[in-house]
Amino acid sequence: MASTRALQLPLHEIESQQQARGREVQRLLLQAHLERRGDGDVGPALRVPQQAGTVLYTHRRLRTRSLKTIFGPVEINRMGYSRDGAPSIYPLDQALALPARSFSYELQRRLVKAAVQNPFHESVEAIADLTGVSVPKRSLEEILRDAALDFDAFYQERAPAPAQGSILVAAVDGKGIPMVKPGGAQPTVRLTKGQKANRKRMATVAAVFTRAPWVRTPEQVVESLFRTQRQTPGDGQTPPRPENKRVWASLLKSKAAVTEEVAQEMQRRDPEGSKTRVALTDGERALQILVEGTLGVTLILDLLHVPEKLWKAAYVFPRRGEPGSGTLGSGPHLAHPVRRRQSGRQGHSPERRQTRTLRGQAQDAARRCRLLISQSRRMRYDAYLAHGWPIASGPVEGACKNLIKDRMERSGMRWTAEMAEAIVQLRAIYLSGDFDRYWPFHIAKDQQRLHPGHWSVVLK
Repeated sequence: MASTRALQLPLHEIESQQQARGREVQRLLLQAHLERRGDGDVGPALRVPQQAGTVLYTHRRLRTRSLKTIFGPVEINRMGYSRDGAPSIYPLDQALALPARSFSYELQRRLVKAAVQNPFHESVEAIADLTGVSVPKRSLEEILRDAALDFDAFYQERAPAPAQGSILVAAVDGKGIPMVKPGGAQPTVRLTKGQKANRKRMATVAAVFTRAPWVRTPEQVVESLFRTQRQTPGDGQTPPRPENKRVWASLLKSKAAVTEEVAQEMQRRDPEGSKTRVALTDGERALQILVEGTLGVTLILDLLHVPEKLWKAAYVFPRRGEPGSGTLGSGPHLAHPVRRRQSGRQGHSPERRQTRTLRGQAQDAARRCRLLISQSRRMRYDAYLAHGWPIASGPVEGACKNLIKDRMERSGMRWTAEMAEAIVQLRAIYLSGDFDRYWPFHIAKDQQRLHPGHWSVVLK
């Protein structure tokens, strides 16, 4: 730093050099610490209890293991105890809580946290730039699969934080994930009408959160949907924020399984049943039946799905002055005699075709009206607003975007089912704000899998 050459360098070059040198100093310090911990030689032999009785591990051998850390690679010398037909036991591995892979848990944590936000190649490049450690993309994929193993156990054993709101809200929806083409699929030269270049597989998306009541009028709802100017804090009441919002999704589990997880999450948050429970869905009939039968809550049809059906029905009735205005059986298109065209057939005239089109539009409008009537018991928005309940599934729609679309549907991305499930689960943990609590839980579970048995030292 004080040499003549260093004093002539620009600051950015000094920063880059010092970063690499600083990592090397930290790596040497970590290597010295590991050497000071010893090799894990606890005695001449180990006694391990098993179902058939106690067995002895008497063969001892010193082995060296390489481990990549955030400071660089280090070497660990540890004593192994073995017996015929069984894997060796390394007491130092258990004392240091070393992972099975050649990447430290801290390096894995940073890789996973980067991969749930960015593409794999960007993640490994970012980690290499920050730590100087190069990780193959295939190794990252294996790390991600391992990291997602404890997703279900984490939320089943976690105690939810207390919430002040009196309304417990659940929402369930579906979102497609582009999948890789199956093996042996023939390439398509030209797509037919309606055919998609890449097939998607539906993932079931769920959200559960607690919220305080927010009483509004219909006029306030319309104003919030079609606001023409930016709202300032003094313009009106600030909407309550969701408390302890958890979002997740699954590609491999069925809708019934995910809905059952929603029921379990709601029960963990409100075991006494003291909160008002509501659920929001779109107009999918099968999903509504499933949610009502599983959750036993007040089901609300998402308000934002209703105008779409109303608008499509309203298009059948053009406004006054527009081409085609009028009702079926009257108007300019039927006011004049039907004229024959070149084909000489009355059925091919533009007026007859327009009549058939209007008749089909009327049938479509009637179908949409019947659909809205069948949903009327889930559309009592005046009562919902008076109680301060939510009437739109914004959280789950946002989850579909943030959890699925923003990560899984980037340009050129195609997924296998197992890899997509791992990424969706880990990203759900990250977006729910539980990643820092999940990672120590995952390490503890992983150590239990690596060291399931207990041993004791045999002294001679």
